[in-house]
Amino acid sequence: MDRIYLDYAATTPTHPDVVKAMLPYFSGTFGNPSSIYACGQEAKEAIEEARSRAALLIGARDEEIVFTSGGTEADNTALKGVAYARKDRGNHIITSSIEHHAILETCHFLETQGFEVTFLSVDGHGMVDPDDVSRAITGKTIIVSIMHANNEAGTIQPIAEIAKITCEAGVYLHTDAVQTVGHVPFNVDKLGIDLLSMSAHKLYGPKGVGFLYVRKGTRLVPFMHGGEQESGRRASTHNVPGIVGLGKAAQIAQQEMVEEAERVTRLRNKLIKGMLENIDHVQLNGHPQVRLPNNVNLSISYAEGEAMCLNLDREGICCSTGSACSSGTTEPSHVLLALGLDPLQAHSSLRFSLGKWTTEEEIDRVLDVLPRIVTKLRAMSPLQKSHG
Repeated sequence: MDRIYLDYAATTPTHPDVVKAMLPYFSGTFGNPSSIYACGQEAKEAIEEARSRAALLIGARDEEIVFTSGGTEADNTALKGVAYARKDRGNHIITSSIEHHAILETCHFLETQGFEVTFLSVDGHGMVDPDDVSRAITGKTIIVSIMHANNEAGTIQPIAEIAKITCEAGVYLHTDAVQTVGHVPFNVDKLGIDLLSMSAHKLYGPKGVGFLYVRKGTRLVPFMHGGEQESGRRASTHNVPGIVGLGKAAQIAQQEMVEEAERVTRLRNKLIKGMLENIDHVQLNGHPQVRLPNNVNLSISYAEGEAMCLNLDREGICCSTGSACSSGTTEPSHVLLALGLDPLQAHSSLRFSLGKWTTEEEIDRVLDVLPRIVTKLRAMSPLQKSHG
């Protein structure tokens, strides 16, 4: 049975061209890029080429790219680095209630260190109101962190509007752009952001590598100490194959992004339309238009999300009930609860995220299989019976 993979928001398969680009740096050009001899300098040159490709993808300068182990480290570095660098100015941080746990848990940690955090609510579509950001800023606010697009609901936030507010207030703006970099056009100057997190494995690159964009002049205390790598901003021997892979993935995205977004959006819309037409008591979560090209998040009443997910898996279809980082918990999604769904609705949600190798035939297969699964599960549901 051929498997249908529709969980690209959790991770993506590594592009064959990315793997090919990485291979020489495992055993051929394997030198430490901090070494001065030829083998090390060859590795350093490869890193700098990858840095240029990453910078080009987001409209940044090469020197503003700091390589990390992924999005979580980048998020931690942005928040902790700014918090400690600007503690002479204030101790107030603003974020939203629907952020990734890498942001939320870092904020909770910083609360134990004497920092104060405001968690902004969102509307029913998962959108942050820029006016709420403006009202929350105080004389002690040092950083605002709002994700560019939500990994579960798919809603894209009004980052450019928020950036105007933070810029006028002299407050740094960080955005977790793990779900958007390389999938939608992106320019850090046009958006007006100061820091940005990215992870390669969401972009057909390898796991275990990402970057933090740090606008020139942004004050940041290093999160890791022990060496002078990354201009003293991130100690640790470089993951040369991973960084090369990130660079190649960025180059491919730069070339294919616009056309691919149009293709995936068409398939996404077909899936949404088919679900709403073929299954009753279904609602689309997140903004109906201002959303990621590849994201479909639905609540299907009277059918439990995990049961639907497992039944789809038996049919060879991979999707999720929410964020991959939260898959080990039985608690309802904090994102869907923040959108106003009750716990039962949140537990009845499925997230399909499409990608480079998703085909129309696969979407047709899902639209054929899922309604039958829902009918079967609802027949066993006491909630369905109580509602007739």
